[in-house]
Amino acid sequence: MSKVYVITSGKGGVGKTTLTANIASAISAEGYKTLVIDMDVGLRNLDVVMGLENRIVYNLVDVLEGKCRINQAIIRSHKNQNLSLLPAAQGKTKDDIDSDRVYKLLSLLRGEFDYIFLDCPAGIEQGFLNSCRYVDEAILVVTPDVASVRDADRVLGLLADLDVPCKKLVINRYSRLMAIKHDTLRDSDIEQILGIKAAGIIPDSRSIIKNNNHGSDSLSSVPGRVSNAYKMLALALV
Repeated sequence: MSKVYVITSGKGGVGKTTLTANIASAISAEGYKTLVIDMDVGLRNLDVVMGLENRIVYNLVDVLEGKCRINQAIIRSHKNQNLSLLPAAQGKTKDDIDSDRVYKLLSLLRGEFDYIFLDCPAGIEQGFLNSCRYVDEAILVVTPDVASVRDADRVLGLLADLDVPCKKLVINRYSRLMAIKHDTLRDSDIEQILGIKAAGIIPDSRSIIKNNNHGSDSLSSVPGRVSNAYKMLALALV
């Protein structure tokens, strides 16, 4: 039975899309058929991070509106045959998505993939509801700053209202040195505020930024401590 995760955050700019691509890459490398769905309609970026922007013909909204078959819109990674992307539409808005059709789509995709990750738009508007309503579990992403954690706490309340369990917290762009100097929140502080144990702590890394700019979700080109953190997180999800 497949599992559907939504990767969400309270505010933008926490590296959620990058995290989505790298978690999916790490899990697919273990042999699991993995699909990532970009739910950020109108502001898609997941295709760029994965280096697949030039291969898009159809998109999520085309599938939901019946303009194409599902397999016509899904793009398989040329680097990993177990990893695929369903891109967002660029010329549409989040209001163009019918959440009931999202449910039907996910029901069909569950039979084709072991793991499905929805990259949720930032904020708590319609895009959030479209992304979170029919998933099995949420993964909450924060950076170690007060604004990010405060907004994440608000998201936890909304997920509870939707009856979506959120048992996995990821602290992204974490610098232990800065935490020791009290320049950022410590991981233990974040866990205490949100009431969730961190499933993964991803170190801050310039290599990840470089990968994004070159459209590579491969973890082979990042420092070992970063790739190991993603691999450990992937193991915590399977």
